[in-house]
Amino acid sequence: MKRILDLLLVLVALPFWLPLFILLWLTVRIKLGSPAFFRQKRAGKDGKSFEIIKFRTMRDLRDSDHKLLPDEARLTPFGKRLRSLSLDELPELFNVLCGDMSLVGPRPLPVVYLDRYSTEQARRHECRPGITGWAQVNGRNQVDWDERFQMDVWYVDHAGLLLDLKILWKTVSTVFSREGISAENTVTMHEFTGPGTSTGGRSLNSVPPQSPDPSHKTE
Repeated sequence: MKRILDLLLVLVALPFWLPLFILLWLTVRIKLGSPAFFRQKRAGKDGKSFEIIKFRTMRDLRDSDHKLLPDEARLTPFGKRLRSLSLDELPELFNVLCGDMSLVGPRPLPVVYLDRYSTEQARRHECRPGITGWAQVNGRNQVDWDERFQMDVWYVDHAGLLLDLKILWKTVSTVFSREGISAENTVTMHEFTGPGTSTGGRSLNSVPPQSPDPSHKTE
């Protein structure tokens, strides 16, 4: 039923979100150049990897050593507006159509995090990740990682049609109020380094110290 509801809602709303998608794609190309999309490997159901698609909100600015500059230097005013209205998430509807994501579920995180979860935290992968979720309507990026994962696991244990509809309804209010867009002292969300991680630490857009691979950055 959950999969059917996802497809039904996305396809019924297609005449409304597709023109907006095309308009935003053109605008991102003009303001930020090519590519218009940010793509990254994320962990889906059962930890299976898939490629998430979002609108790009940052410039690919690097220092003399070719390392990415801090998020604050790369995030443009236009990108901030996209984030504040969650419009950068619109391409994820194609992830929903492909079956990699659901409209509602724990947010998909980088695959590099898979080895960092506790056994209980890893249970967040027992269902498809979502564009929005219980944690997103209860603090969004201002909630620390441990509490966020507790809410993700709570959702896994209580998932159902009525709860999903409640989350979708609350998502509209959260988006328009623009609450919890950024964690403290960063324009995005800090990196998760393991159980007990607070809102402190490196930003998700930073490259993890154990890997020089820039694909680990997260918009």
